Amino acid sequence: MKLKGRVALITGGAGGLGQAIALRLASEGASVVVCDINEAALETTRAMIEALGAQCLALRCDVSSSAQVNAMFGEIDARFGTLHILVNNAALVPDKPNDDERRKRHYALVTQPVPRQSLEITRNMDDAEWKRFWAVNVDGVFYCTRAALQRMEPQGYGKIINIASIAGISSMGAHSPHYSAAKGAVIAFTRAVAYEVAGANVQVNAICPGGVQTPAFDRYLAQQTPEQISVFKQVMPLGRLGKGEEYAALVSHLASDECYLVGSIINAGGGTYI
Repeated sequence: MKLKGRVALITGGAGGLGQAIALRLASEGASVVVCDINEAALETTRAMIEALGAQCLALRCDVSSSAQVNAMFGEIDARFGTLHILVNNAALVPDKPNDDERRKRHYALVTQPVPRQSLEITRNMDDAEWKRFWAVNVDGVFYCTRAALQRMEPQGYGKIINIASIAGISSMGAHSPHYSAAKGAVIAFTRAVAYEVAGANVQVNAICPGGVQTPAFDRYLAQQTPEQISVFKQVMPLGRLGKGEEYAALVSHLASDECYLVGSIINAGGGTYI
């Protein structure tokens, strides 16, 4: 119960990695706020958290809207009075059919003896696709961090954990340059803000996951051929995706008073990028 008495907000917390993080922090004593745009999944997650004996506030919020973020923080104030831990997890990921096609071309270039060639992605990307990823993955992190710091700095305590990606520190996201750029921005933002607010006893760090085993990713893999799955696993030295519980354990440490890290960018991709 190392987080007993703390209030934690996990954005994008209704499913997948966000849900795993929310459950882990709740199991360690935190009162948990989860926000998402999927209201049905939010209610399921809220029930799971409360079944652990933790208090939970589940709120619909599109983090790309500063007005919705500010309204959400107002509800957190009304329910809990403050916030101690922020996990910026909400993000758009490249999961459309054209993203899948791009990913397969990239991994074939990495793992198979094909002629060197351009993936021809950036030159064919339109403004809307670029801006959509930036709005959630970068603007959303800024809006939530700004609101959190307005509470954390005056109280002289806070933990902010940004969920970035190995796509932001390596070429593993070459099939999704818009996603890589956004996650790279999150990493740069993490370092700058970490230095800025450390003197107020607010610790800011980032985790860079590789693949995360979620129900959505399991459904994706179920649609692939054995050969495609083999190619996918060749880029991971451990030969498997990271489990939500494994990433959540790392978030739990960064959120605790046992953590001495400031501005750290933790490569948690199972060796995908070394």
